[in-house]
Amino acid sequence: MRWKTADPHKCLNLIGAIVLVVGLLSAASIYLMARGESSGVLGYEDGGGSAAYPIMPDDSKQYIRGLQLYGGTANVLADELRRWFDGLWHGKSLAYTVAFITIVISAGLIYAANHLPPRPEPQARGECSRGKIE
Repeated sequence: MRWKTADPHKCLNLIGAIVLVVGLLSAASIYLMARGESSGVLGYEDGGGSAAYPIMPDDSKQYIRGLQLYGGTANVLADELRRWFDGLWHGKSLAYTVAFITIVISAGLIYAANHLPPRPEPQARGECSRGKIE
């Protein structure tokens, strides 16, 4: 039984499309299921109008002063970076993160598929790479 080998260009394009569809559907379902984050909130601050902003214990002046006292300004910046990165993996931010990663991986696969070298054609029977056999 002879197996026909698939064209790598078509395979990578198909895989890229499948990754894109599955990833974006996953991101949409995460977005729809995400709830508001309210754990650890000390209270809410009125932002004017109908906006209310949560007050987190990590945002207090005492917490920031302690960070700066023990580690300096670099410690405060590192803590802000850590909290930003942790925030990417919860709630609606997770949906945006999944969508972004999906688009990057899918684009990489499609780019790779379109920049592969052409596949050499199989030689007919009785031909040699140096010329025809007599």
